[in-house]
Amino acid sequence: MSDSSVVGLQIALAARMPMRTVESIGVEAGAGIVGDRYHGTRHRHLTIQSLDELARAEAEIDRPIDPVLTRRNVTVSSGDLPRKPGTRLRLGDLELEVVRDCAPCKLLEDDLGRNAKLALHKRAGVVCRVMSSGTVGLGAVLVVDESAALE
Repeated sequence: MSDSSVVGLQIALAARMPMRTVESIGVEAGAGIVGDRYHGTRHRHLTIQSLDELARAEAEIDRPIDPVLTRRNVTVSSGDLPRKPGTRLRLGDLELEVVRDCAPCKLLEDDLGRNAKLALHKRAGVVCRVMSSGTVGLGAVLVVDESAALE
C-alpha cells in the first residue's frame, strides 16, 4: 500500500447514534478515540477504511456509498488496507496494530440495502488497536510498517 492520507474522521457517542464528522481526534494508547463509542474497549480502538476499497464496492452496486454511513472512524484517500492481524501501521504520530477485518455495519442495510453490505465484504476497513497516544487530523499520512508486516 502506498502512503495515503486521512480525508475523513468520524465518531459516534454511542451505539446506533449517528456518526459525527470531526476535524481531529484525540487517541489514547490501549483505549482508543476519546469521545467515541468504543473508547475503553479491549481491541476495537479505531477503524480505518479506504476510498479505493469503497469505490470497488460502489461499482458493484452501481451507486455511491457515503463513507460516513459505513461507521468507520478514519477514511484514507487510497490503497488497499492490510488485513493480516499484527500488521503495524503509523497514522500521523500514532502507532496502530491491525486486529482484524471489519465486517460491514448492519446499519448499512437500512440506508443502502443488502447488496451494499455484500459488496463491502473484505472492503469495509480494518479494526486497529492503538499502541501510542496522540492526535490525528485531516491530512495525516497512513503508512504500513512493511518490516512488521513480513514477520
